[in-house]
Formats: sequence, C-alpha cells, structure tokens
Amino acid sequence: VGQGSNKCAIGGIRATHSDPAKIQICLKSLDIFSTWKDRYGDDIGWLRGGYAFVAYRETEEKTLKELLIIQKSYGLDIDWHDHDEYLKIIPSLNPNGLIGGTFSPGDGSASPMLSALAFERQARKCGAEFHYNEPVTDMIRTNGTVTGVKTEKDTYSASVVVNAAGGWAKEVAALAGIDVPVNPDSHEAGITEPVAPFLGPMVVDIRPIVESKETPGSANYYFYQHHTGQIIFCITPNPSIWGTDCRETSVFLPQVTQRMIGIMPRLKNIKVRRTWRGLYPMTPDGNPIVGEVEEVENYILAVGMCGQGYMLGPGLAVYLRYLITKESKSNRKDSLELLKPLTLYRDFGKKEALK
Repeated sequence: VGQGSNKCAIGGIRATHSDPAKIQICLKSLDIFSTWKDRYGDDIGWLRGGYAFVAYRETEEKTLKELLIIQKSYGLDIDWHDHDEYLKIIPSLNPNGLIGGTFSPGDGSASPMLSALAFERQARKCGAEFHYNEPVTDMIRTNGTVTGVKTEKDTYSASVVVNAAGGWAKEVAALAGIDVPVNPDSHEAGITEPVAPFLGPMVVDIRPIVESKETPGSANYYFYQHHTGQIIFCITPNPSIWGTDCRETSVFLPQVTQRMIGIMPRLKNIKVRRTWRGLYPMTPDGNPIVGEVEEVENYILAVGMCGQGYMLGPGLAVYLRYLITKESKSNRKDSLELLKPLTLYRDFGKKEALK
C-alpha cells in the first residue's frame, strides 16, 4: 500500500490555498487527519505545527496579503505577522531582510506511509478489497457506459470506475477515450538526521530563483521538522522536469541546501540521511481535475493533484463518496456544486497562486 507517489510525499497538510474548492476540501482533510487517532486508534504521526509562508520581498508580501482576503472569507485561521512578531513564531529564521509572513496554526503534517496503512486497514474492515501489482490494461465500455476494467490478471465489473492514477492518469483516462491535460513532473525531497525540536511550522518560501550558469532555477521550496525530530525538505524545480523518471539527481542537494541555509542558518551543519524523487501530476492551472465526465457514464476523475494528493485525498474522498453512492440527494448536490470549478471542462486560464 502507498507504493506509488504516496511514499514520496513529505506529509504537509494545509487548507491555506487560493482556490475556494481546494480550501474546503482540505478543511475536511484536516478534520480527518487531526481526529484519526481518537476515532480509530491508529497513530498516523499527526502534528499540528502550522504553515508559515515567509516574505523577504515586497512581491511576496503583496501576494500573501491579497490571498488573506480569500482565505479568511472561508474561515481559515491565518494572519499576517510583521518582522518582530514573526520571529517570535519562528526564532530561527534569518532576520536579515525579513518583512514578515503568514501563519496558519491549524495546519500540520502526518506520515504518508502510516496514514496509507491506517486507511487501508479501516477500509478492509468496511469490506473493501485491494489488488496490488495488477496494472489496468483496458476499460470495459458498453453503449457509452464504463462497466468494468481489465488488468493483466483478471477482469472486474464495476458500477463506477474512479481514475485516481496520479502520474499515469492521462494514460488511464485514454483507455476510456478521455483526454485529460495531466502531465507529471518530478520533484526531489530529502530528510536529515534527527535533532532536538526547534521548529514548529512548515516553512514555505515562494520566491523564484532564475536559472543561470551558476545556479539551477527553482520556484518555491519548503521544509519542516518531523515529529521524529528530522528535517524534511523539498523544492520545485524551474523549469519543470517533465516525465516519470524518479532517479535522484546530483543537482538537488546543493540547490536546496543553499536556499535552506539562507533562510535558516542554523541548519548548515545538519546531516542529510537520504533523498528521493517523486511525481507531481500537473494540470495547466495547478488545480485538480475532479468529477464526472461527459464522454462516458459511470466514470469519475480524481486526477491532477499537482503534488497535493496526500493533503487533498481524505477530504476529496468524502465528496466523491456522495457522487458514487448517491445515498443522499442533498449531499450529492452539494458535492457537485463544490467540485464544479474542478471539472475537466473548465477554463484552465486562472492559476492556483500557492501550488
């Protein structure tokens, strides 16, 4: 379980997005992650440390303050803090040039692997079956309706088929005759040795670094202290590295450590234990593609999570459940309304500001 892109996730969970649908979906996810242990007894490593988007330039200050209006309109617990107040929240930040930043204390992190195991365990108790190492080779279609799937091992009938194939969503959609604009690019991450707790929130720096002969380009990068004491970090390459190649590169560590030490100098002597590379299934606007399709019946998309499938997954599953089971007309109507902006048939011109 969790041996696809899930194991490459670094575990961050936040509702502080710029897209209203993603905000509401992740609020549901946060409720599920934060109460999971109390409800089911599984320790999934949930840690409510918050998210901190830092600003060292007026450009990022303006962007973050503008997004606050949207975020607060949906009841998010997030505020802007100036230089001095921000250093009280994150004392280890480099104070030189720091303007301030936003902080959302209700966001947090959990273990992708522990979560996947816990979710699978509870699903089995509810009667779900799992088939691993069984690639899907075709969709069974009858009179414009998807009625099942073929795999390398067997054929399965189904009243509804959900495409949640991550970096391979485009290929799986094509089996049903559907073209989805999802293309995977790869991001690298790493983890350090454990150290004494000193950092609460996930720190995110959205300043872009322009590619040059001396420095590879990058967009945002982010890091936090895991509940084990280890620092987990990741960076968004710019330009993107398209494709499904997940081999680690020699560029990543020099690139990301330079940025991390610049924003938090005390990290300069910490030892890195390992690195890895995973896929971000990207869409043109940085938002997921979710919902029913027009081309065939009984086929639902849950694709293009843009590297945020871990944090979106639990909340999204709740709303998809209402579409699939049709057990409540009002819940189904609410789900359709919430997911409407994420339809495959939308205008992809408006981009997510905090991808």
